[in-house]
Amino acid sequence: MSEAHAVSEAAGAGTGPVLAPASGARQFWWRLRARRAALVAAGAVALLVLVALAAPLLTAVEGQDPTTYHPSLVDSASGGVPVGAFGGISADHWLGVEPQTGRDLFARLVYGARISLGVALAATVVQVVLGVLVGVGAALGGGWIDQLLSRLTDIIIALPLMIMALALLAIVPDGFPRPVLVAAIIGLVAWGSLAKIVRAHTLTLKQLDHVAAARLSGWGPWQVARRELLPALGAPVLTYAALLVPVNITIEAALSFLGVGVRPPTPSWGQMLTQADIWYQAAPQYLLLPAGALFATVLALTVLGDGVRTALDPRAASRLRVGTGREREADA
Repeated sequence: MSEAHAVSEAAGAGTGPVLAPASGARQFWWRLRARRAALVAAGAVALLVLVALAAPLLTAVEGQDPTTYHPSLVDSASGGVPVGAFGGISADHWLGVEPQTGRDLFARLVYGARISLGVALAATVVQVVLGVLVGVGAALGGGWIDQLLSRLTDIIIALPLMIMALALLAIVPDGFPRPVLVAAIIGLVAWGSLAKIVRAHTLTLKQLDHVAAARLSGWGPWQVARRELLPALGAPVLTYAALLVPVNITIEAALSFLGVGVRPPTPSWGQMLTQADIWYQAAPQYLLLPAGALFATVLALTVLGDGVRTALDPRAASRLRVGTGREREADA
């Protein structure tokens, strides 16, 4: 039996064990553990992160890097078809090489995980920061401040995200680091929905007695936000942020596929797909590897985000009961 519960037998027939309340962190873990799909997704995401972090080690074992051109590995007379069977797969190039450039496909795939995940996470951080600042500021400011920030949020939501991102990336000079630029622009044009959610939650929290008492006692807006509102907003913001990451990965891949996102020789899964429609008949891995990695990553992150949302929702499981030797989530 878990140490988090003190089980005592109540008097009277038919009365079950009485459980002391568990801590919030342990309740979250039990609810998440009850969703096996979320645990499998968490393992897949952890593996992907490990691959991204260990990309230099993995490519060192193969002895290749993602940016080096190998003209000798492609037949320039035939338009850049890789020399050898199945796209040039060999002991030195485990998954073959890219057409025309001869760059190692395995190295670009594992480094592409680092770029795609890094851009998506950085864009999510920008969205969370802007969304929380605007949402809390609108709810606490009230009056003309609320009106101004709410109209700004409506404008951001109304703007077509992909078109705005394409336009901004097309006019920015190439001197900026491209992955950083892509992450910043995705974050700047996609924070509106989170700001709406944060504003609605903050307006509800303002009506609570302890928050109203803090405001009446002379606390300024910053003190109220830091001490009372931001801790309470952690769960909904984390839930929404977990679901933003797979969306941002898809956006980055689409922008790179269209040629305005991450550019060669920097590897990106979306960029790797740009040549797949021409060369996949010669070697299917050109299409299957980046598309499969993108699909599996987005699916795992989506399932994990849904599991986190359910585990953080206090209405998902209001009490726990003792079953066959382990704690189980009871029906709410």
